[in-house]
Amino acid sequence: MNTPSSQFNLAEWGLPSETEIASLAASYFPELGGPGTAFQDAHILDIPFQANQTEVFCRPAGFDSSQTFSPRVFPANSPQQPLVSAYGSSPSRAYMVGHRALDSIRSDFPILSEKVNNKNLVWLDNAATTQRPRQVIERIRYYYEHENSNVHRGAHELAERSTNAYEEARAKTAQFIGAPSADNIVYVRGTTEGINLVAYAYVKPLLKPGDEIILTMLEHHANIVPWQLIAEETGAVLRVAPIDQTGRIILSEYEKLFSRRTRFVAAAHVSNALGTVAPVAELVQIAHAQGVRILIDGAQSVSHIPVNVSALSADFFVFSGHKIFGPTGIGALYGKSDALEAARPWQGGGNMIADVTFERTRYQKPPEKFEAGTGNIADAVGLGAALDYVSEIGIANIAAWEHELLQYGMRELEKIPGLRLVGTAPEKTSVLSFVLEGCSLEEAGKHLSRQGIAVRAGHHCAQPVHRFFGLEGTIRPSLAFYNTPEEIDKLAAALLELTRK
Repeated sequence: MNTPSSQFNLAEWGLPSETEIASLAASYFPELGGPGTAFQDAHILDIPFQANQTEVFCRPAGFDSSQTFSPRVFPANSPQQPLVSAYGSSPSRAYMVGHRALDSIRSDFPILSEKVNNKNLVWLDNAATTQRPRQVIERIRYYYEHENSNVHRGAHELAERSTNAYEEARAKTAQFIGAPSADNIVYVRGTTEGINLVAYAYVKPLLKPGDEIILTMLEHHANIVPWQLIAEETGAVLRVAPIDQTGRIILSEYEKLFSRRTRFVAAAHVSNALGTVAPVAELVQIAHAQGVRILIDGAQSVSHIPVNVSALSADFFVFSGHKIFGPTGIGALYGKSDALEAARPWQGGGNMIADVTFERTRYQKPPEKFEAGTGNIADAVGLGAALDYVSEIGIANIAAWEHELLQYGMRELEKIPGLRLVGTAPEKTSVLSFVLEGCSLEEAGKHLSRQGIAVRAGHHCAQPVHRFFGLEGTIRPSLAFYNTPEEIDKLAAALLELTRK
């Protein structure tokens, strides 16, 4: 997995240049090559406050993503130290995510100070839902205290304030995912509703008996069931791209699925069950070469890795606000302009109409065409605040920090006797799914909860991919940028305790 490069000026922090860091790293990693080894970048992941040490993550040119090189601390004239030691003995130090200290970031999230069973909460259920920073909570409160009104066409001040806040959030959403215009963004309740909208408004009218829709083995039920429903109604057929034993899509087999009857493709960007990052650029390219449009389910990607729908050339892209530190009940559907124009209205009602008589109705242009009735205005504004928050930290910085947490977590969990990681693709993010020999999912989940550790235990609405691995479910810790190595230590220690019972 590529780790994004640093986004701040090293000299401003009194740190060595990237050239100096690369030279230093080469001396500590002789296996990477001697003097003159070309490094892609020497990425600063952590800014301690001591002037005599820094931490770097270096990758040699041609870096194989299956290799792992941990970040190191290089104190002056002392041996290198690992990021953290196993099971809670990490040194006291300041972690940075971009320009923000991790402790400062964590203080933005009130719920992270919660006690569960008299233990400090360790929130490792981020793939199910993320927590909200106070900036989002306060923005929603401000909306209700100062802006609350229905949007559009109101002839008073609060209607103008509310409309401005609502449409500014739409513009922020477009900018965050690289959409060409706010008009490409349709508000929905979440990823599930966005997929259903595309299935019924755009794809279903295209289908005839025997036509085909391609999915992948990695899909969440929300990207399976809507397609099954319209297939049943139209006589269409679903075809499924397989994965290998690491959880990676087999691209050659995906490409073979296309035929003259293929009408659409829908694929997850990141698997919610395994954390596999799908090769979406290739999936899109192959589909377009066959003249087929494609939807990307971004529910598990937008909060973890950079997304640019224009560069990707996805026809549709969907995500949920609550997966990216925003409110529940709000999400966004991106669609290319011509695809949204071609799609039928999703629901009928106010707001989405240009003119109505009892004989006929003319509809607004997208996105209003798909937004019947009063929208979830306050939570759309909250989503905008969440995207502001993530943008301020930097999604590339978030991706880099989470990558280090993920690699560390995988190494520590692999030390647990009888633990089997499920989903080990080299291109992976955020998810640490596993099963534990001799221990049921329910038993493990309850044991961890007693320690204040929140994980998901079950099939995670992804039964087909679990059954591919011969399982009915897994225990799924999942990461966000506010998680710490010490929390992974607590998880590992609790699991080790469980194996000794």
